[in-house]
Amino acid sequence: MARLITPKGDKGYIKSEKRRRLLTFLALLALPITVFIIGIIVNGTRATIITVLAVVGVLPACKAAVGLIMMMPRQSLADADYEEIQKHVGSLTMGYELYMTAYEKNTMVDAVAIAGNTVVGLAREPKADIRYLEKHITGILRQNGIPSHVNILTDLNKFNERLDSMDLHRASLREGVRYTPDERYPDLDVEDLILNLLLAISL
Repeated sequence: MARLITPKGDKGYIKSEKRRRLLTFLALLALPITVFIIGIIVNGTRATIITVLAVVGVLPACKAAVGLIMMMPRQSLADADYEEIQKHVGSLTMGYELYMTAYEKNTMVDAVAIAGNTVVGLAREPKADIRYLEKHITGILRQNGIPSHVNILTDLNKFNERLDSMDLHRASLREGVRYTPDERYPDLDVEDLILNLLLAISL
């Protein structure tokens, strides 16, 4: 049975999240409209405190609409591309469909692979600023006590080739990585911590 809500970082998250945000927006919009209509029916006029409450009640719907608008242009990773990537994953730690946010620019990352403190992503948006994204991710990880090597690629075939290389050398990439453990997540290794941080900066 298909999941109603796909967790962030999993294949299909963007499609699931757009559906969730749309339903949230509609529900938040329906509530003040219902209150407004009931107020008119009961009082026979719009000039009541109920109208004021209904107008104020629209604000959460407006906030939800902004979140929906930000997510709507994003697309889930194509099934064929996902299946092709899976052939090269091996034992790497993976994340998918991350719409990464930054102060100046947001970027859709189709997939990200992690081995030790090496992070390789696939971002195929034509307007993606790859160098800025690499610098942003590196900075976020450094602020959280994780020195890293970040490389963002724009070609699926080159990304898959890099996955093959990372999986082949995964033992050496994972050996001797120094980082500051997060006391909030004592059971997570460096790869899971990196993925958690990437999820945290993604919508």
